[in-house]
Amino acid sequence: MTLPLFGQSSLGEAIAALRSDLIQPDGPRISTMRNYRFAILCYSPAEEFQLRGEIGRLGDELRDNGWFVLSINLQRLLLDRIRAQGDDFVERVIKMEKALRQNDPQRGLQFLKDRIGSLVEGPTGIAADCSKIICDFADQQPDKVDRTLALIGRAGALYPYYRSSALLKHLDGNTRQVPVVLLYPGERHGQTGLSFMGILNADSDYRPRIYS
Repeated sequence: MTLPLFGQSSLGEAIAALRSDLIQPDGPRISTMRNYRFAILCYSPAEEFQLRGEIGRLGDELRDNGWFVLSINLQRLLLDRIRAQGDDFVERVIKMEKALRQNDPQRGLQFLKDRIGSLVEGPTGIAADCSKIICDFADQQPDKVDRTLALIGRAGALYPYYRSSALLKHLDGNTRQVPVVLLYPGERHGQTGLSFMGILNADSDYRPRIYS
């Protein structure tokens, strides 16, 4: 694992910077691109519980100031997709993983990546679930879009089945212009590189502004 090129500031400072850019008289300034209203808050996986507390307080403050905050839980969406496969799906997957792992642990892990990954990848995967939540709200209350923020969290539940750069790619153009902030457990490398969970090789395929 390589060390990040830029030292991370404290989580509190990153959230304060995000808050400052969100609460602007002329609307959120989380992106330098007019039609790309995405941002990433990068934090250490070890700070998961601290993050939840800080984000909870930020959400309360935004609501007190007339915002509508959509909290999207990726872990819940993943479990919903697994349950939708039927009662015996998990049992069959576990049985196959155990059989493969006996001869080669990596084969067992790869099987899980392939099987679970097939449930969440692509434009019809978990990105579509996030899009539906955001678009349904925007369609029902179009006058509130400019005062709505979508916070997508619990991304660690998708490791190692899914890369969050793919999530943002498939969400692009499918959020009714609602600002979206992805809460990203990992490490920042350079200006645009992120290492998911601080374990995967750094991915530089990130367009959004990164707060860290």
